[in-house]
Amino acid sequence: MSPQFTLQSLILRTAAHFLLPLLLIFSVFLLLRGHNEPGGGFIAGLVAASAVALYMFALDIRSAKRVLRFEPRDLLGWGLLFGVISGVPAVFMGQPFFTSQWLELTLPVLGDLKVGTPLLFDIGVYLVVIGGVLLILLSLAEAEE
Repeated sequence: MSPQFTLQSLILRTAAHFLLPLLLIFSVFLLLRGHNEPGGGFIAGLVAASAVALYMFALDIRSAKRVLRFEPRDLLGWGLLFGVISGVPAVFMGQPFFTSQWLELTLPVLGDLKVGTPLLFDIGVYLVVIGGVLLILLSLAEAEE
């Protein structure tokens, strides 16, 4: 019989409950900031995956899967789909695949806002990294049980 894959630390369990939402919010901040400054889909995905991994280490695998709400393979698939879709608008504009396309919106609350296909691509990378890292970690943790 193999050992249970949890740490029995009250401090870690309590800290994980507080750190999970903070790390996820920070990962979204990194994702949205990544075009003009350091950050982006890859590092934001690593931060989000590490938040769920911390939760898994502090509680158990079932709790981490419940927090994740999606299978890691589904996240991988959706991320790849978003990545490919981000290249399609350029083809309809007569430009090479993956050429950035920008749309400028004026919103009453936010003012002028530029939205483009690089954000969609970064969201795809974000989902692929979360799905890939958590697929590996959860598979290793389940094999340990």
